[in-house]
Amino acid sequence: MTGLTVQRMLTVPADWPPTLVVVVDTEEEFDWNAPFNPASTAVTNIASQKLAQCILDAHGVVPTYVVDHPVAATPAAAAVLRAIAEAGRCEIGAHLHPWVTPPAEGPVDARHSYPGNLPPALERRKLEALTQAIVAGFAIRPVVYKAGRYGVGPATAGILRELGYGIDVSVVPHTDFSADGGPDFTALPDRPFVMAPGLVELPLSVHFAGALRGVGRHIYPRLSGRLGARLHLPGIAARLGLLERLRLSPEGHRLDDMLRQTRVALAGGARLFMLTYHSATLLPGATGYVRDAAERDRFLARLDGYCRVFLGPLGGRAGTLTGIAAALGAGA
Repeated sequence: MTGLTVQRMLTVPADWPPTLVVVVDTEEEFDWNAPFNPASTAVTNIASQKLAQCILDAHGVVPTYVVDHPVAATPAAAAVLRAIAEAGRCEIGAHLHPWVTPPAEGPVDARHSYPGNLPPALERRKLEALTQAIVAGFAIRPVVYKAGRYGVGPATAGILRELGYGIDVSVVPHTDFSADGGPDFTALPDRPFVMAPGLVELPLSVHFAGALRGVGRHIYPRLSGRLGARLHLPGIAARLGLLERLRLSPEGHRLDDMLRQTRVALAGGARLFMLTYHSATLLPGATGYVRDAAERDRFLARLDGYCRVFLGPLGGRAGTLTGIAAALGAGA
């Protein structure tokens, strides 16, 4: 469970054109397969963000870079993104990686890499330190938050409101991270909702495709459970065209997958689409998604191709997180 509550669903008008927002997890380079290391704070990938930013600029897309402490506290890295923000070409939010965020307190392990699992007082101190670093590095006070590893917890909503945040983008619908100690989002909706007074949740775009997509939210947790995973049931169901869970990202997905997901979601009434990726993916070898320059070129081509189709034949438009929240009457 997450400890999050749905106070009120937000209605996206049916006559809204499909609206695309882009969120970039903007963070240090670290080995995703190794133990969490507080000393891994290199942010050389930030210099490569212009490659994707140029594509987004060409399509009129204003992304939100949710930055963590190593990025905000490294002057050269902050300067790259601050110039983009000052030109009105991006928004800046916060992304909390507890193991590299002061104060250096508490255990450093898988369970506590989800910030919502920290003692509430420590979660607050770390998010306050991150917020102050962003204010110092960017001369803005962030209102958008995305928990590192999507790790919201029972105290997160209250802490966010105390620190002046109005938008959270941590919820990954139809997904359960509890096997690793993280949150279970399967009971939460895949549409925008108010989680606390003045705090709106805009979930990531995760949708089901396949013949059984209409009952996917009921079936998929069983397919992807411990026994189902051991028997490779999710992969079998996807290959048979029965059921497939797709997240809107150029990381690990083909362009055809991304467009298939979007078309299925549109048919189901979705109007808000959130495309996400990690900043480190633009540095070859920093993540498993892009191992060399050729794979980076293909990654960028998927990003460009998706924007081109979404904003063209699909009749979509580009939006921002703050603009969407305001349009939904959620304040922020």
